[in-house]
Amino acid sequence: MNELVINCQQLNKVYQDGDNSVSVLKGVDLTLTQGELLAVVGSSGSGKSTLLHILGTLDTATDGTVEIKGQQVNRLNRKQQAVFRNANLGFIYQFHHLLMEFTAVENVAMPLLIKGLSAKEANNKALAMLAKVGLSHRSEHKPSALSGGERQRVAIARALVTEPALVLADEPTGNLDKQNAIKIYDLIKELNESLNTSFVVVTHDLELADKLGKIAYLDDGKLAIRESKNVA
Repeated sequence: MNELVINCQQLNKVYQDGDNSVSVLKGVDLTLTQGELLAVVGSSGSGKSTLLHILGTLDTATDGTVEIKGQQVNRLNRKQQAVFRNANLGFIYQFHHLLMEFTAVENVAMPLLIKGLSAKEANNKALAMLAKVGLSHRSEHKPSALSGGERQRVAIARALVTEPALVLADEPTGNLDKQNAIKIYDLIKELNESLNTSFVVVTHDLELADKLGKIAYLDDGKLAIRESKNVA
C-alpha cells in the first residue's frame, strides 16, 4: 500500500474583512497517496490557491488538521515549517520566479545549497535533474536566454531536485501558450511516473486537468473528487 502523503480533515478558512467574514474553505477533506497526481479546478476566487498555500504551510487554516507525510504541519512553528518545506515540498508557480542573474543549473542547485549540500554535489544533482526535463544543453544559459517553456522546465527541475514527497503547482502553465502548456503537463505526468512523486496541480484549464489522474472540483468552499475520464 502506498504511503499517505496528504491527510487533511475538515479544513475551514475564514478571512475577516472589517466586520465581514468571508468563508473560503468549508469542511474540506483531502487525502493523497505517494505517487498520486491530483488536479484542483474551480472558478476564480473559489479557494484553489488558498488550499494550495495551506498544504504548503504558507498559510494556516482557521480550523481543521493538515497532515503531510504523517506530520501535523499546522502545529509547527514558522521555523519548523520552513525546515519541513525544504525537506518535503516542492513548489511550481505560474511565473517561474527564477533568479535572472544565475544560470539554469545555478537556479536548480539553489535549494540544495540551502539544504546544506556542497557546491559540487548540488551542481551534479542539478545537472541530473535538468537532464530529466530535457535541458542538459541549456544548463549554462541564464533565464533571459530561455524560452517561456524552457524557463518553466527549469522551475520544475528546481522543485524536484530535493526529491520532495509532494510538489504543489499553482497554475504552472498559466503563462504559456497551449502547445507549451500541453508539453509541461506531459512532463509533469512523466516525472510523476518516473519519480513516484505526488503532485497537486491547481489549474483553470479543464482540458489539461483531465490529462491527470484525479480531478478535485472546488466550489463554494467544498471539494468533490473524481477520477479523470481521459488519462493519457
